[in-house]
Amino acid sequence: MVLSIAHRITGIALSVGALVLAYWLSAASYGPDSFATAQSLLASPFGLLLLLGWTFAFFFHLCNGIRHLAWDTGWGFDIPKMYATGWTVIVASVVLTALTWAIALA
Repeated sequence: MVLSIAHRITGIALSVGALVLAYWLSAASYGPDSFATAQSLLASPFGLLLLLGWTFAFFFHLCNGIRHLAWDTGWGFDIPKMYATGWTVIVASVVLTALTWAIALA
């Protein structure tokens, strides 16, 4: 139940992130000053925290979506498999987020 609610919340967070991406792209099209402002906002500690959160939301939504696709085939409905796949989604999301940020900051 918690992962189902989190799936919906990450979907909303990704929608907000898409708006920020649109802002960033439009700032780039308006010229160097607008782009520098957008870059400074996203490079601030708060902006980096938001980007980290959106990265996790992306990977969580992706991994949980794959889990739902498996359920659509009828696989994984017994309780032990549900718990195992739920924890797999969480661990995979954290690992993929950490790997993405490690590669980006290297």
